[in-house]
Amino acid sequence: MLEGRAVVREADMAEAMRSHVMDLAYQALDLHESSDFQAIAHHIKQKFDEAYGSSWHCVVGKDFGSCITHLCGCFIFFHIDAMEFLIFKDGKDFTESKEEAVGALQRSTSSS
Repeated sequence: MLEGRAVVREADMAEAMRSHVMDLAYQALDLHESSDFQAIAHHIKQKFDEAYGSSWHCVVGKDFGSCITHLCGCFIFFHIDAMEFLIFKDGKDFTESKEEAVGALQRSTSSS
């Protein structure tokens, strides 16, 4: 496990959720090898999906770039030592069906 303190770089998330995700990060680091970024990310994503509904994304690593869109109140980027964590929820709650999404896409391209 990494021993450092979590340092938030950017956040658009309630304080309780921030604490929860950082607790999950430490938990994942206890359960998995610190080099197994995929297992760490999967653990955090799965727990956040269970707690706050589906559609969460989690990126863990030491050197990565990103360009994302997130739902308001559903984003945090922090690091523990040299390991970085990006957790966010994007899009809608995915309540629209595939057919509705395809129809909206077709309408927007045909009106262009």
